[in-house]
Amino acid sequence: MGGAVLRFSGAGVSDVGLVRPDNEDSAFVGPYVAVVADGVGGAAAGEVASATATYAVAATALARRWDLPELVLRDGVEAAIAGVQRGVQSDLRRLGMATTLTAVVCDGERAVLGHVGDSRAYLRRAGELVQVSRDHTYVQRLVDRGEIDLGTARHHPWRNVVLRSVDGDPVHEAVDLVPLPIVPGDRLLLCSDGLTDLVPDDAIADLLRTADPHSAAAVLVQAALSAGGRDNVTCVVLDVVDGPAVVGDGQLLGAVREIANVVDPAAVRGR
Repeated sequence: MGGAVLRFSGAGVSDVGLVRPDNEDSAFVGPYVAVVADGVGGAAAGEVASATATYAVAATALARRWDLPELVLRDGVEAAIAGVQRGVQSDLRRLGMATTLTAVVCDGERAVLGHVGDSRAYLRRAGELVQVSRDHTYVQRLVDRGEIDLGTARHHPWRNVVLRSVDGDPVHEAVDLVPLPIVPGDRLLLCSDGLTDLVPDDAIADLLRTADPHSAAAVLVQAALSAGGRDNVTCVVLDVVDGPAVVGDGQLLGAVREIANVVDPAAVRGR
């Protein structure tokens, strides 16, 4: 692709937190794709689920850089589902493992968000922060029905009950595909609930003013740690820029950095 294209200049930070023994979050940051996944079920290999899903989406996007983003996300999620299925079939101790998945893919002109679970995506434009993903949780369903307000939802005892996740069953994993009309100067945040459970949106908006993406991701993670750090926390910050296309893969964060956590990576690369 010649001429100026839209892409991401981004960075991320993933931290185990102050309570959990292992980091079950995974993330990927690249110039045209970013992913955050939060593994569910520590005893059932949540780190394997998050790593496998992150690797599947990132590898699919890297192999098909200029394809339509929604098709890349659809096929990447299918690869993630298949990988989690294979992971359970090869080791039944993993039965019940699952992961959230929040990813954005850009083809140089358009961006699309793919989302399942309760990790989140935010867009900051002209100083205003908007959540562009929708939580797939029991509490969000109550909010949508008008049964509770957002203030109650934030402290509801069932706020972490996730209704949709990547768990190897295609019936359970309808992914939201949301077009993102990005422009240069926008800033995106993808994050696990280790941030949003502890740091309110107004504080997130303020911290996202930090100049460069890595510093912004670092101060967001530190805010979660300062608030107790009771979960793994992962933040990926992306600045939307335009210019010549760049060549490069990206950075792996969290559990996906250990290739042993990825179920059959060769199968993903061969798709």
